[in-house]
Amino acid sequence: MTSSAAFPLLKQGLLPLRPELEADARSLLDELARVDPQKFASALSDEVRRLLDQLAAGIQAYRRHPYRRDLPEPPTVWREGTSRLLDYGGDGLPVLLVPSLINRAYVLDLSAERSLARWLAARGFRTLLVDWDRPGDVERNFGLTDYIAGRLESALDAALALTGRRPALLGYCMGGLLTTALAQRRQRDLSGMVLLATPWDFHAGARFRFETVMPMVAPGLAATLEVLRELPTDALQALFFTLDPYLVIRKFRQFAAMDQASPKAQAFVALEDWLNDGVPLAGPVARECMIGWYGENQPERRTWRIAGRPVDPGKISLPTLILVPSRDRIVPPPSAAALLTAIPGAIAISPPLGHIGMVVAEAAPQHAWRPMGEFLHGLDAGPPRGARAGRGHSPPV
Repeated sequence: MTSSAAFPLLKQGLLPLRPELEADARSLLDELARVDPQKFASALSDEVRRLLDQLAAGIQAYRRHPYRRDLPEPPTVWREGTSRLLDYGGDGLPVLLVPSLINRAYVLDLSAERSLARWLAARGFRTLLVDWDRPGDVERNFGLTDYIAGRLESALDAALALTGRRPALLGYCMGGLLTTALAQRRQRDLSGMVLLATPWDFHAGARFRFETVMPMVAPGLAATLEVLRELPTDALQALFFTLDPYLVIRKFRQFAAMDQASPKAQAFVALEDWLNDGVPLAGPVARECMIGWYGENQPERRTWRIAGRPVDPGKISLPTLILVPSRDRIVPPPSAAALLTAIPGAIAISPPLGHIGMVVAEAAPQHAWRPMGEFLHGLDAGPPRGARAGRGHSPPV
């Protein structure tokens, strides 16, 4: 469609081009000068229709696909409001998995073949997954302090009481920011930390100049949150769509060409179902994230505060592994790599995977999960350092 719109402008020399494209544009115009313009326009229209037909066929195939997620749900061992803690078993080092507040937690337990949670449990780790669910009436008023110093600390207390051992934290994407803040507050109760594709410097590698975009976005965002008390799922999906507008077209065209009975097609549907099963973001959290993180880059500037205290990774002395996927289109690798220098003694690996691929791709166990498992096996998971497990015995650091 953009080609159809650009073609007349290109012929008339009215299409603005980046300087590095001018030579290619002149070469293209020379070629077009030797082609019948009506025939070319007709061929372009045919190609547009062909691609749109393939897109529609892929979407229809997805909607008709019989796959439905039917994994048995693990027991709930703690619940507060809409938040709960799922126990996947295992009798070794406890690992507390912390996903994003934006998407459903089961991306870490997507299917029988693609489940990081079950993979960890099968290797002996006592695997506990925080499931935030969608905000209820209470959670719509939550800020990040409520989630971190409230719900997440309570989940940690439940893990300590359940296992009697100091768990490792494993935070994915936005969940990595939550775990970083928790680690600073409760590191005496923890054995280590793994951060997967966690943004920190929100302006590093960014495609947009947030300092110029956010003043235009903020008024509309504030009005939406005032009325709805949450940032709707559709709004969040639209924001992610802008990161790669052609991704939807590419993936559904590819899906249309797949053998619909193949494991690859089933994996596509499982992931697409999860992507379309998003949850809204509580209003105060949305303000803190969109304006504080993306607009003002508060984490990198050390002005992000939880319960009144700045979140400073430099105060974390836990063994820390940082995974920076090299093909990440959602969290630019320089943004995630900023934590490597921010956390003393942290080590990093850069698996050749994407943001979501590092937890669900066929190659994820080889390139991401196994290095995580080796790191976790090396941690000391003794009892909590204090008279008793729980919030009372370990004051914030």
